Amino acid sequence: MLKNFKIGNINIEGGLCLGPMAGVSDLPFRHLCKEMGASLLVTEMVSAKAIYFKNKNTRSLMKTDKYEHPISLQLFGSDPDIIADMAASIEDGDFDIFDFNMGCPVPKIVNNGEGCALMKNPKLVEEILSKLVKSVKKPVTLKIRRGFDSESINAVDIAKIAENAGVSAVAVHGRTREQYYLGKADWDIIKDVKSAVNIPVIGNGDVADGESAKRMYEYTGCDGIMVARAARGNPWIFREIREYLTGYTVKKPSKEEVIEMILRHCRLQMEYDDEVMAVRKMRKHVAWYTHGMKNSSALRDRVNHVERYDEIEELLRSIV
Repeated sequence: MLKNFKIGNINIEGGLCLGPMAGVSDLPFRHLCKEMGASLLVTEMVSAKAIYFKNKNTRSLMKTDKYEHPISLQLFGSDPDIIADMAASIEDGDFDIFDFNMGCPVPKIVNNGEGCALMKNPKLVEEILSKLVKSVKKPVTLKIRRGFDSESINAVDIAKIAENAGVSAVAVHGRTREQYYLGKADWDIIKDVKSAVNIPVIGNGDVADGESAKRMYEYTGCDGIMVARAARGNPWIFREIREYLTGYTVKKPSKEEVIEMILRHCRLQMEYDDEVMAVRKMRKHVAWYTHGMKNSSALRDRVNHVERYDEIEELLRSIV
């Protein structure tokens, strides 16, 4: 039941996408998810204005690896000309697709008129997407939510605007900005968008395992599935979904496999950050990886005080 589809001329084999998560889906984490079966990766959000002003931290967010293809670079912003011009200026980068973010619910983004706030301004959306598509040769995709709030459910209208502007695919998170990540995702809106447009539709929201992935496919008719928060501490979710959808026995990682994955993740992180910074970044990942394990609360408390690889390894080995 795994699906294949195309974004422009890019083949997405298996249809399983890792959603972008600020501070989470960096290159080392994406690497692991790719190994576990993710079909399409997406970078963390990159500000078009930050590129314009040559913000030094933006360069690291745009870094990709040859192992990651196909991969989308996700842009956000609200100025149509800056977005289009900056996309054109970086198009020769080592990525395959431009993704434009209209789903981020974070206050500092929304209050700046960016992210999900754009769903309140369809006219501006049309201008942004039209100029972006015309400025680049690589395909452009769009990430949206159900709507900004319960009084403005307009994902179908925005998806139609995107299709008419030349966007090659749209990912739909079945929650409003008002909901953030709370409550149940509305899969009806994903189904409605799929019925309304002819471009590929990627469903997002409440897929946490193989069974829920199958239900989303069957209920919405979507072309692909995007997994984000459910992949935190669980890159195996892509393997699990693939196994479930193809009729294989689902293999859950053992405690030992989890520990080895954490340590590998940390070593990959150290290839891009100095040791102390890498270990500090791993603290939140350790909490996600070990959630539900015996004595995990005490482990999370202790890991917040380690700053060297050998310390984190010793701590993790002690719980095996």
